[in-house]
Amino acid sequence: MSRRRSFVRTGVALATCLSALACSGGASGSRDEGGAPSTTDAPAEEIVYPGAEWARADAAEMGFDQAKLDAIAAQAEQAASNCLLVTRQGRIVGEWYWRDKTSASSQEVFSATKSYASTLVGIAQDEGLLDIDDPASDYIDAWAGTDSQDVTIANLLSNDSGRQWDAAIDYTQLPFAPDMDALAVGLTQTSPPGTTWAYNNAAIQTLDVVLRAATGVDTAAYAEDKLLAPIGMEHSRMTMDQAGNTRTFMGLQSTCEDMARFGYLFLRDGDWDGTQVVPSDWVAEATGGPSQPLNDAYGYLWWLNRRGTVLGPLAATTADQSGGGGDAQLVPGAPEDMYFALGLGGQVIAVDPGSETVVVRLGPYQAPAGTPRFDAAAAAAVVTDAYVGGEPAG
Repeated sequence: MSRRRSFVRTGVALATCLSALACSGGASGSRDEGGAPSTTDAPAEEIVYPGAEWARADAAEMGFDQAKLDAIAAQAEQAASNCLLVTRQGRIVGEWYWRDKTSASSQEVFSATKSYASTLVGIAQDEGLLDIDDPASDYIDAWAGTDSQDVTIANLLSNDSGRQWDAAIDYTQLPFAPDMDALAVGLTQTSPPGTTWAYNNAAIQTLDVVLRAATGVDTAAYAEDKLLAPIGMEHSRMTMDQAGNTRTFMGLQSTCEDMARFGYLFLRDGDWDGTQVVPSDWVAEATGGPSQPLNDAYGYLWWLNRRGTVLGPLAATTADQSGGGGDAQLVPGAPEDMYFALGLGGQVIAVDPGSETVVVRLGPYQAPAGTPRFDAAAAAAVVTDAYVGGEPAG
């Protein structure tokens, strides 16, 4: 086992132990004295999964202050949102649509796609098609014998690959490249893997090459077969560039309800009504703690709310610059075990294991000038401000 894998699993185990010590019993999502929700699971007979349609429940009966939920929805509307969705324990407790959108309105979710790409890697690993400790050069022929030979798949998932990064490449060249895989693979290695952290779209795009080589099919087809269809994401698809490459750093087209299914899949440790769609240990590794020591707010292409050093998408750092030992949070005051899939323009999936809540917000990537933002903190307010605890009535 590599040192990286050991680091991740140790962090996950520690987080699990701490969560167990903090549990106060029951499935009410009640909060301990420090304000964090308990993390005990609902009894099996209470766990529900959406079929073709979601079950719906009264927000107050599910433990929410309706007035505060409505205030958050008003904030989302002011932020030019297309939709806002709140679920608890597999039931929709609040759903709002604006700008002529409906529950079937799909849109680009930008970098929230990354969390799906990570999940496909986890599924492929469970099928024995790859191992994240493998050098990516085992699947990307062009990297064999180069400075990128030792970059592992885990490095690509953790954003510490050391591959060439700058904002111009990631945000002006790559999104418009006719062959995104060729551009991403052809960049240089600027530092040894594991020594720098950067939110590297181009490096993440190379996961398409890895997945296609490992699975023998297009990544979009693999996603449909292994992830999207099994959980009923009927209005969602991964898209391709002009050369036929699946876009893995962005490109998913989806809806609020479909995105909530994905969040709920992770909330239930990868299980979907008795079928283990994603390995439970992958859910723990991807979201249970930082995947590397440079940015405590980052797992395997998921954003985390762990305390420590927090770097944003436009920051890059070396091990010396990171320093470590910080006490920041992505969303101060929100539960430390919350995690997020985030995309340009305020695309959000927020998952709170303690209250068993999933929040999704989608909107345009560029709102009119002066429009307030709706981000991870605004989504987390559903848990920190609007959730007051309690069991469903009846």
